[in-house]
Amino acid sequence: MAAQKGKDLLLKVDSTGGGVFVTVAGLRARSLSLNARPIDITNADSANGWREMLDGAGVKSAAVSGAGVFRDEAADETIRGYFFNGSVRNWQVIVPDFGVIQGAFQITGLDYAGEYDGEATYSLNLESAGALGFTAI
Repeated sequence: MAAQKGKDLLLKVDSTGGGVFVTVAGLRARSLSLNARPIDITNADSANGWREMLDGAGVKSAAVSGAGVFRDEAADETIRGYFFNGSVRNWQVIVPDFGVIQGAFQITGLDYAGEYDGEATYSLNLESAGALGFTAI
């Protein structure tokens, strides 16, 4: 597989609930982390003391982070509103040459920063808030 451009990893939100996803901000850096917390069922009868896991059980989660600049005042207002209202929205994370991960996420962190001689920037963190789907590209 050839190297992919980081700019092609996109983060989009369904802001109306109508199934239309839009990019809400100009992210310069972003990441996706998929996690699975297993259930340890190791016991005295486990072969040679090796850990055993319960197949198909445990808690799955995903975390998304991003940082960049807002495109406009409306994008800033949208994200800020989701954060202060504790809104759970459907988001898409598009990973080039991999697929689209889609589902409910909540903004769990929102930071603003800026240098005196530069633009205002922000960073945000999203945590999954339900089952996620995957569609291969």
